[in-house]
Amino acid sequence: MRLLIITLALLFSVAANAVDVHRIVLHLDEADPARQNLVLNNASNINKHYQDKGEEVEIEIVTYGPGLTMLIPGKSKVADRVTSISQNFDNVSFRACANTHRKMSKKAGKEIALMPQAEMVPSGVVHLVERQEQGWSYIRP
Repeated sequence: MRLLIITLALLFSVAANAVDVHRIVLHLDEADPARQNLVLNNASNINKHYQDKGEEVEIEIVTYGPGLTMLIPGKSKVADRVTSISQNFDNVSFRACANTHRKMSKKAGKEIALMPQAEMVPSGVVHLVERQEQGWSYIRP
């Protein structure tokens, strides 16, 4: 009986914590400005939806491959939106794949600068996998 009570308490605790904060990871691996705007629209719309409901949400936009261009000054066609979202929503963050960054920098023959909003992760794909394993909702717009 005691084991049953402990098990039920643990299950209730996990269920209660899962609802406290919605965690969403958005995948971006394309340089297409329309796709990048779609990802940013999704982040804004998701944020507004949960904000209107009075619920917390944490959103990460993970960029790798050609999608990393969203976070490169001078190449990003959506730089103003990235800056605006970062300034207006402290619960939305931008992750940049270190593997992609290293390959782009090597090809360019110099270190590629990233926007200050970019937070480097070792591997964009691995970061997506780990977030899903941690229970984050995965969206690929």
